[in-house]
Amino acid sequence: MRLQRSRLNSLINFLLGVSWALVFISFVATIISYYQLSIIMALFLAFFASLPALFLVIILEHILSEESKLDEMKKQTKILEDIKSQNSQKETILDKI
Repeated sequence: MRLQRSRLNSLINFLLGVSWALVFISFVATIISYYQLSIIMALFLAFFASLPALFLVIILEHILSEESKLDEMKKQTKILEDIKSQNSQKETILDKI
């Protein structure tokens, strides 16, 4: 489980858990419903029944990964701005000499 600070991340993590629960519930419910006909057919239908929830999992994981990339880019930008300000301070000191 991912530990994040913002409310949006908490909501996304909650929805991620709900979507995994939907995957499990749809898979098990479909198998229970169709195992009497054929176990192969039940597994096949269970896979297709859980696909919408798996798609939701993929979307939510993508959102989380893009948000973590954005956070990392913000950190790198701040570091680069700090380096730039230090270099400009050094240049002003060298200009005075």
